[in-house]
Amino acid sequence: MTSRDRLPVAVPAGEPAALAGEPPVAPARRRGRRSARAGRTPPVVAAAGLVAAAFLLLPLAGLVIRAPWRELPTLLAQPVARDALRLSLVSATLATLLCLLAGVPLAWLLARGSVPGRSLLRALVTVPLVLPPVVGGVALLLAFGRRGIVGRYLDAWFGISLPFTTAGVVVAEAFVAMPFLVVAVEGALRSADQRYEEAAATLGASRWVTFRRVTLPMIAPSLAAGAVLCWARALGEFGATITFAGSFPGTTQTMPLAVYLALESDPDAAVALALVLLAVAVAVLALLRDRWLRPGGATL
Repeated sequence: MTSRDRLPVAVPAGEPAALAGEPPVAPARRRGRRSARAGRTPPVVAAAGLVAAAFLLLPLAGLVIRAPWRELPTLLAQPVARDALRLSLVSATLATLLCLLAGVPLAWLLARGSVPGRSLLRALVTVPLVLPPVVGGVALLLAFGRRGIVGRYLDAWFGISLPFTTAGVVVAEAFVAMPFLVVAVEGALRSADQRYEEAAATLGASRWVTFRRVTLPMIAPSLAAGAVLCWARALGEFGATITFAGSFPGTTQTMPLAVYLALESDPDAAVALALVLLAVAVAVLALLRDRWLRPGGATL
């Protein structure tokens, strides 16, 4: 068969005709080249991204580079630093326990409850996420201070005064940290398959047994992630704590407050305490990397 006797080659619609005497280029190959070109990052976008990454990482690098590593054990062994570290760990842990006791029922109410105004309640619960911490401290004073809406009765009936006490530190930290736990647990409850709970109910399990044996294991990863984020947020709380509880060494002076005050008199001690907080933040991200840092893993 000569070149004149060859059958014409069908060309797909929308594809350019093949050159005479040459086989047509496969459409899949063309699509692969187009997708490769489309997947390349434009230089302007890459440059802007690198500038943003440098903006976020340079302050952290400066903190690590300028840290007094040789004097670090001595600085952290000072009484003020030890007291601030101890108080921060204890108060953050107690605040997290308080958030678990109150936040999990609240998350259940928002996810499964049928109370009127649930959407408004959900919006109000997340307000501390965006509220300036100092404003939160003022609100706590107006609510739980000696002349506050609730605080006056606590003082008159039970002799309990929360402002400028260690209990006030726990309350302030729980106020700003609880929304992290509530949002995480509520999202897990909403996405949980309720057919397992219904099956447990048909088998005669009570609501408490169903929650403990079925629901809680399903939401356990989100509950743990929310608790860790809650603890880290409580550990780093500053504005609401200093406004509601003050800054008394050994009583209400947590690590963020100690860092702020040490900058005026002992900058090296401030950097040492800041390194501890930075290490805690990195450890939290390392614990939650599979859930919060992978694509599609975040639930907030």
